[in-house]
Amino acid sequence: MAVDPPIYPDAVRENVVETLHGRTVADPYRGLEDAEDPATTAWQEAQDTLAASMLGSLPGRERLADRLTELTGAGSVSAPVWRAGRAFFTRRLPEDDHAVLHVRETTADGAVTERALLDMNRLDPTGRTTLDTWSPSLEGTLLAYQLSVGGDEHSLLHVMDVATGEVLDGPIDRCRYSPVAWLPGGREFYYVRRLPPADVPEGEEQFHRRVWLHRVGEDAATDVEVHGAGLDLTNYYGVRVSADGRWLVVDARPGTAPRNSTWLADLTATGELRQICDERDEGMLHAWVNPDGRLYLLTTLDAPRWRLCVADPARPDRADWSELIAEDVDSVLSGVAWLPGTERVPARLVVLRSRHAVSELALHDPGTGEQTGSVPLPGPGTVTALSTVDPRTDAEGDRLWFGWTDFLTPAGVRGYWAESGREDLVEAAPGSVTPPSVRSEQIVYRSADGTPVRLFLVSPDGAVSMPRPAILTGYGGFSVSRRPAYSSAALAWVEAGGIWATASLRGGGEEGESWHQAGMRDRKQNVFDDFHSAADELVSRRWTTPEQLAIMGGSNGGLLVGAALTQRPDLYRAVVCSAPLLDMVRYERFLLGRTWNDEYGTADDPEELGWLLGYSPYHHVVEGVEYPSVLFTVFDSDSRVDPCHARKMCAALQHATAGDPEKRPVLLRRETEVGHGARSVSQAVALSADQLAFLAAQTGLDLTGG
Repeated sequence: MAVDPPIYPDAVRENVVETLHGRTVADPYRGLEDAEDPATTAWQEAQDTLAASMLGSLPGRERLADRLTELTGAGSVSAPVWRAGRAFFTRRLPEDDHAVLHVRETTADGAVTERALLDMNRLDPTGRTTLDTWSPSLEGTLLAYQLSVGGDEHSLLHVMDVATGEVLDGPIDRCRYSPVAWLPGGREFYYVRRLPPADVPEGEEQFHRRVWLHRVGEDAATDVEVHGAGLDLTNYYGVRVSADGRWLVVDARPGTAPRNSTWLADLTATGELRQICDERDEGMLHAWVNPDGRLYLLTTLDAPRWRLCVADPARPDRADWSELIAEDVDSVLSGVAWLPGTERVPARLVVLRSRHAVSELALHDPGTGEQTGSVPLPGPGTVTALSTVDPRTDAEGDRLWFGWTDFLTPAGVRGYWAESGREDLVEAAPGSVTPPSVRSEQIVYRSADGTPVRLFLVSPDGAVSMPRPAILTGYGGFSVSRRPAYSSAALAWVEAGGIWATASLRGGGEEGESWHQAGMRDRKQNVFDDFHSAADELVSRRWTTPEQLAIMGGSNGGLLVGAALTQRPDLYRAVVCSAPLLDMVRYERFLLGRTWNDEYGTADDPEELGWLLGYSPYHHVVEGVEYPSVLFTVFDSDSRVDPCHARKMCAALQHATAGDPEKRPVLLRRETEVGHGARSVSQAVALSADQLAFLAAQTGLDLTGG
């Protein structure tokens, strides 16, 4: 069906120019920051109409949506969390929009039963309500869980009786993704909650968290404030209690900075929190008291690829730490689980490492730290969680459960039995899906400064002609790693004949904390250079061409592709830029932006403003340049990244580009009652179908099957 060439809605272009630390900074679309302004509303509604018209008529879009629905119909199942013989886990069936939380237990007569505890599909058939997080009590009799509606992530905390399903407590508001640390007996727990908006300065309502002690069934207004007063207003707090209820561990991280402070309290004594690590030490520490009674300290202090230390919790100072498992020069230590053992099998530590973003599992002696064996894995993939039984109540102390996925395997659960050394599938994803025939590989290329960078490639299996339409994606920030995982979008694209490439960029965590810090602050350009070099590698190897190359990224990855399209517009044919950061001069003024200034820098500092202006995509849009086709996707309930970034950038590109709007459109797709994170499967499929169909139309990938 023929579609009229797009006529871009007019945005008010103002002569807004500021002088910041002696630098002149133009901001012609400042007015689009105000979502409530009638001019912004009218402009946005016109963009909605334009995007719906063009995306709805893309060739092969409906066929693609059907295939995406089939592929997501694989569903998923999570590794169990064990509490006193009860296993808590989530499972999503093919017809479900959201995963359902279940409990499995053995009755007195030996029968194994399973039942649903929380089913968002039934609770809210609109799909708008999400289960943000959950935590069973140590006895497995109570469940703390958090819900939010419409994607805003403003979690409400409730407590349920596991046996009856009765809601005993809540809702407690201002608990956005709060950790919950239960005390033995299930009468009290520690958690994190923001101060009331009336008690904080205007504009700081999303900050000012505190650690509280709550008694189940009592008014949250009477909760005891435990920690946080007088500390950094952007702090995120973690809380953990040892299984015997004696030791409380609290950590505080300023925003998303790669450092934290940690405190330890003996609850059987004074209960006073004693600091054992200061953020000024410039490292991360994850501490807990293990069932063997020792304090375990997983840290980047003096070990950017992480190491494991131990100490007596009664003497937790750094001078008393002993290194148990040293840093490995070629892998990242990312997790440790306690395998309690049996009369025939000694206790072991299960150690999860990531070698160039691919998971490995090893067994170590908890006394000496020596590696005693390894857990066989099905192939190159990702271990998503580790789980063992509760050693106080359960007998299967030689058994490990772990979540598993790879490029072709939906999230399922595998098991390892230490006595026999057997590894096997425990529960596959419940849907019956036939994935396409693809091949995956990991290659190494050189970035602009010669640094070796790794790239995952998924391509059609067998002999195929090259070059082909390709999607290159990445993230490159906040120490987030992009690992092998099942993706309906990637499989649908490759099944149609395309190539899917994922780069392990600096700024991520694929090679440890040094890799992360090589792509942050004044070194952020390394991330973009790594990305451009990945694109150049794909072109030089004749896998694709600039006219067939699309790029895709969201959030910090939206910043990545925004910088890429302004720095190398000739290298990319089409871009999907989702929930992006794009105005790096003013990003701290919106939503959670202030928590990211350790990653990017702040415009309040003259030198750091220079870093930001060096790559800020919005400030690098130049009139008369033929830019790639761009699809911005934003979500009105996003409580992390303000949609104003995409509004301003869209207006700037529509005004500046020399490209033919019919051949190289710039579109803004908006969703309401959807946020930055979790969403229903049907919403995810609709978004992915629009994104992939847009990129296919621009790069020449045939989705019609013709």
